[in-house]
Amino acid sequence: MKLHIVLVEPEIPQNTGNIARTCAALGAKLHLVYPLGFSISEKQVKRAGLDYWDKLEIEEHLNFEEFLTKYKPEENHMFFVTTKGKQVYCDFDYSQMDEIFILFGKETRGLPEDILQKYIEKTIRIPMRPHLRSLNLANSVAIVAYDIFRQCEFEGLENISQYFQM
Repeated sequence: MKLHIVLVEPEIPQNTGNIARTCAALGAKLHLVYPLGFSISEKQVKRAGLDYWDKLEIEEHLNFEEFLTKYKPEENHMFFVTTKGKQVYCDFDYSQMDEIFILFGKETRGLPEDILQKYIEKTIRIPMRPHLRSLNLANSVAIVAYDIFRQCEFEGLENISQYFQM
């Protein structure tokens, strides 16, 4: 299974750095869709990702339209994460999918409303108490990504701690 984490116009460098580290730990490909609210060379991004940048596969896209043209939602297992999602993220059986794209919008606005309406059947959400805005972006990525790997029995990941193998 190949997981793609897609950040559409992320604004906070620390979130992107933390997400990059999660992607490196999982072997997930990180897609950054411009414009970004920062430079990926900023030290806050590098510090949050620590020394994982060389262990990370990143693809950059000039804009959202370019991304959607290259990776067509109609032809891929693509899910749009939003507080307005039609289904809960764990309602799908990801273990039957070879390649999965999980899209997250910018911290202040989320994904574009017209895209959410167009692909309403592919929108997912993380349950939370009512009347709260949303979870932190990096936390949301980790919740969804690790549940996908859990459903796939943590394929390709270390299941037994090296500590206990001594």
